[in-house]
Amino acid sequence: MSKKIKHIKREFIAFLLLLPAVFVCLPIIMLVTGSVMSNGELRQHLSPIFSDALDYISWKIMPDYPTFENYGKLLFMTPQFFVLFWNSIKMVGCILAGQMFVGVPAAWAFAAYQVRGSRALFALYVVLMLLPFQVTMLSSYLVLDRFSLMNTHSAIILPAVFSTFPIFLSYGGFRAIPPQLFEAARIDGAGEWRIFIQIGIPLGKSGLLSAIVLGFLEYWNLMEQPLAFLEDKALWPLSLYLPEISWTQAGFALCASFITLIPAAFVFVLGQDYLEQGIIYSGLKE
Repeated sequence: MSKKIKHIKREFIAFLLLLPAVFVCLPIIMLVTGSVMSNGELRQHLSPIFSDALDYISWKIMPDYPTFENYGKLLFMTPQFFVLFWNSIKMVGCILAGQMFVGVPAAWAFAAYQVRGSRALFALYVVLMLLPFQVTMLSSYLVLDRFSLMNTHSAIILPAVFSTFPIFLSYGGFRAIPPQLFEAARIDGAGEWRIFIQIGIPLGKSGLLSAIVLGFLEYWNLMEQPLAFLEDKALWPLSLYLPEISWTQAGFALCASFITLIPAAFVFVLGQDYLEQGIIYSGLKE
């Protein structure tokens, strides 16, 4: 009898845990189903939002008449969508490559070499990481304007390349490596550069990959910096394309939202394990 009670209790707890997950996934389900609805069906479901009626919106898990008309319109008749998509790929790729080139050696230096003032400097890095964009927006604008970088992709890429967040995550991965390995490598005659390439990067790759995954998710959905520093809409990333769609194109907007979601979901699924390990490393105490 006790085993049966424990089984029922376990099932009830699982149900309580799955119920919030269903509510979290519900917007995604509505996004997918809405992207294949006809415009007339969407207008029927969403009309209370854009009218003075006091009715509630309605929704169906499966459309009455599924159609891929909006996908065809977006992929074959909207060239500006691909321009903004390429802008996002370009900016995110350059930012992540720059962060690995700049941030990884900096994180290695903080983790592998204990010199006077290194802890204070790393604490300053953490403080800078906590500052929101609204605090640094004016100073960033003045610097970028001084170097004539406004209204260029460099205005988005260069400040992000020198972000402190990838240094923080990579630092945790490097600190998890036993320092005895470094001493043994030095005794065997290995130079500092060889230790970094052959020991540091392979053993600390969890922190590096978690920084890449989180960086991709952050910069793929970037909105504030492009709005502040880019005036030409042809330079905008894909994250700023969706707000430009009017409510009369609800199906088109849902379709574009779903396509925008695919790269972020794909990267998250591939890097989920490394993301968890990187978060664990970032919480380790010295």
